[in-house]
Amino acid sequence: MLVMDNPRTKNFAPLHIPRPDSAPPWPAQVEMILTAIETGQHARPERRSLPRASYRVQAMLQLFSDMPGLPARDIYTRDANQRGLGFITPHRLPLGYGGMLEIVSPDGQMRTIHCTLLRCREAAPDWYEGSLYFNRQQMEFSL
Repeated sequence: MLVMDNPRTKNFAPLHIPRPDSAPPWPAQVEMILTAIETGQHARPERRSLPRASYRVQAMLQLFSDMPGLPARDIYTRDANQRGLGFITPHRLPLGYGGMLEIVSPDGQMRTIHCTLLRCREAAPDWYEGSLYFNRQQMEFSL
């Protein structure tokens, strides 16, 4: 779901992307970790030049460095804008590597987007918090 919770984005109407009925349920840890991360961020000032809106969907990330035949990794998105997104994942990912992200965009379409992994650090035991940027701006994620 794309929800505007940043004061700098108050004038925008929230977008809602329902999870497909066929989508598997998220692990309980995902909601717990996302909530904990968001709670901790309220104390920090926004440093991004382009704010992100909350956007929670399950996506798949396949890195170009992955061995052939290795399945794409599950990631659970936190927030997004037209330049990138934040996520959590149970996979430790190598920084700076490029790949392909399969994600449902705010218009409800499945998209494949070229991206580069910017950050991946441990957020909880066996869970990692990270961000990636889109190699080209994705205007459907604009606020």
